[in-house]
Parts: sequence; C-alpha cells; structure tokens
Amino acid sequence: MTDTVIRLLLADDHPVVRAGLRAVLETEPGMDVVAEAATAEDAVARAARGDVDVVLMDLQFGGGMTGAEATAAITARPGAPRVVIVTTYGTDADTLPAIEAGATGYLLKDAPPEELAAAVRTAAAGRTALAPAVADRLMNRLRTPGTALTRRETEVLALVAAGLSNQAVGARLHLTEGTVKSHLTRIYTKLGVDSRTAAVAAAMELGLIRR
Repeated sequence: MTDTVIRLLLADDHPVVRAGLRAVLETEPGMDVVAEAATAEDAVARAARGDVDVVLMDLQFGGGMTGAEATAAITARPGAPRVVIVTTYGTDADTLPAIEAGATGYLLKDAPPEELAAAVRTAAAGRTALAPAVADRLMNRLRTPGTALTRRETEVLALVAAGLSNQAVGARLHLTEGTVKSHLTRIYTKLGVDSRTAAVAAAMELGLIRR
C-alpha cells in the first residue's frame, strides 16, 4: 500500500451503487477510486493488476461468480489487496462464506458514510472491520459452538427454505440424499426442532438464513 493514498476498486453490478460509493469515498482525504467492476470476474481480473489496495465487493452479482468466490480468488494471490464486503445481506449464509474466503471487512449497505470510510482505512491497515450486527453474530457463534450451523448445514437449510427436496438439495450441492438427511438431522438437533418447516422458521428467526 502507498503511504498517502488508498487505491480502491468498486465491484458491484449496480451502476447506481458504484456511483454512490464513489461519491462518498472520493470526498475522503487519502482515498482514490482507481477502477470499477460490474462483475465478480472483472473484479478478480482488475485486482490482479497490482495497483489496488482495497476492493469493495458486493456479494450477489447478476450471474456467474459470486462475491465470496471472487474474494477467495483475489486474496489467494501474493500481495493481494484487502477485500471489504459491502452488501445488503447479513445472515450467516452470507457472512461466513465471505469471511472464510478471506474478506477483511464486512459492511451492510445501510452503513453511514463515516463507517464506510473508517472500514476502508481499517482494512487498508490490515485490520478487520465488521458491521456491529455481523460482529455480534460471529461472537455468538464462538460462544455457542454446539448450536452454530456449519457452512454446509447453512447451505443445505437455505436450499430447503427455497423449496428444494432432499434429492434436489443433494444434486445442487453434489451430495448424496443420505448425506443431506444427515445434515438435516444435525440441524434439527441444534435448533431444537423436528421438521423442515420448523427448522426453516427457526433459522430465519435467528438470522441464519435470509428471510
């Protein structure tokens, strides 16, 4: 990173969102938006040029690679820029894959401008910047590991919530139907429920999957 200017790449498939982020960040001293990307694939390619310090990454793009997948690809390179997720989604199903992929920060799009700028500076300095709600959820997972769903369990339950059968969930995640059933059994135990419907309702209430 340069001593005086934090060079930014804005990755979001909505031009209005990119324009809003640019408007906020370019008024901040010591920040320069050097590039934008409308797809996750473009963000990976642009970040690889080596002239970006922090990438502000959306999670959901119109198709193709997700923000979490792009984050993993970007952070896998030596000397990679930091990645700060900026999204509307704050459930475990979204935050965990992104953080596991190597994101340094995670903010929600309703964050005030000063919080966004602070997160960029924090990430550029190599420290973690998490939205308070996200930090609270991660702390709760650490405090109660026995009841926390794994990433795979969260994926299974999210697909169940979308109306997929066990067979369809297995096909989507490349698992056997028996493995899906085993995941569901563990999910029921952790959530204290005895049915798919109850598990989905409980997970939505706890913020584990999207409503």
